[in-house]
Amino acid sequence: MEVNLQGESARVARSTGMDLNEISSKLLNAFIQLATQPFYYIGIAIVILQYRRQLRLERKLFHTKIHSSLGRALRTLLWGWAAGLAASILMAFIGVSISFDIVVILWVITFLLIFIRIRYLRLAYSAGLLGIAHSILMLLPDVHPAGFIGRLADAVREAHIPSLLLLVGFLQLIEALFIRYDGFQSAVPLFFEGKRGKIVGGYQMYRFWPVPLFLLVPAQTHQSMLLSSPIAGGDLWSAGWTLIALPAMIGFAEYTLTRLPREKALRSSKLLLIYGIAMLLSALLSDFWPPATILASIAVILLHELHAGISRRREHRSAPQFVHDERGLKVLAVIPGGPAERMGILPGEIIHKVNGIKVGAKEQLHKALQANPAFCRMEIINHENQSKFVSGAIFAGDHHQLGIVLCPDEQAGYYVSLRKISLISLIRMGTRESAGKMSGGVSS
Repeated sequence: MEVNLQGESARVARSTGMDLNEISSKLLNAFIQLATQPFYYIGIAIVILQYRRQLRLERKLFHTKIHSSLGRALRTLLWGWAAGLAASILMAFIGVSISFDIVVILWVITFLLIFIRIRYLRLAYSAGLLGIAHSILMLLPDVHPAGFIGRLADAVREAHIPSLLLLVGFLQLIEALFIRYDGFQSAVPLFFEGKRGKIVGGYQMYRFWPVPLFLLVPAQTHQSMLLSSPIAGGDLWSAGWTLIALPAMIGFAEYTLTRLPREKALRSSKLLLIYGIAMLLSALLSDFWPPATILASIAVILLHELHAGISRRREHRSAPQFVHDERGLKVLAVIPGGPAERMGILPGEIIHKVNGIKVGAKEQLHKALQANPAFCRMEIINHENQSKFVSGAIFAGDHHQLGIVLCPDEQAGYYVSLRKISLISLIRMGTRESAGKMSGGVSS
């Protein structure tokens, strides 16, 4: 079956009033709009600040860096652009109505929220609050303040919240996929103060992706309807169209003392996938039944808070896993490029014997390594509680502990505290220290 793509493209162009020159011009304008918006750079700056803070924690706790900050930053930007293009294409087929005023309002709300908690950087929180404000103003049609406040109220009142919530739902689905396949890649091993004051190992999982969106919107943004696709044409698009750049942020901030990062990411992604589907259904319901808009807007926020609460409760009820036991020394992390990585040792495994010597403390590990400084044979207890045997040469300049970060013992000099992280505390980067505790904490 042959399809006349040229004819089909011409039909779509005629129905929407598009031609290649117009598309190219508006694409260029959208990229310029993104490049001149400070909001995108604010998101990137926050990501870089967090990576710098993580690097500092790694150096303080382990005297080496485990992740490359530059590599993580580039990976984050590439994933963000992939998400932005995917969401933009999806929304082009559905139709969305948003003005530049709403873009500014969303980011002002976001900027205020991150002074409370850095994980509120997501678009879902600002979109939910905007939807609540819109619903309240719609109940007060006779209230028209003068001046700047009046213009602000009019912009919020005219906002088409269902299409914005639909966008949030799509981004939530993309976020769930990113967390599943990329969220655990940069998990930072840390020492935490556990129950009863015992120091335990764990991971901070902090990933935010700056997502540049290019939304195809009608020139007349009032009286828009969801599922009014520009590809299908219609009266809404008869006055023309334009592209609006909307920088958004997706991501998550969690910690785990009870599971490996991959397992934690899989659990989080499953919940967030369910929440994303719920958001899409809520957006469609609010479009067909406007009184549901305020319920959908509240649900956007509550679902994220519910996810955070479930995660904290699971961590609190489960026993810490990253502690040593009678079988040997548990591995918290493996430094890339070191002997341990070459031998295939994995985080969460237990070092039982080294060069035939059973080890139960760091001092015993060092002594066992000296028994054969040039070559190492190890018996490892893997995740299935089965023994595996690994060996490898040790070269000059290799890490003194084979490139292994062990779980903490009673001699651990530093640990991090669990507390809220705001923009101010992130900027300070935890420079104050006292009594072995590193201030700055970990977002919970």
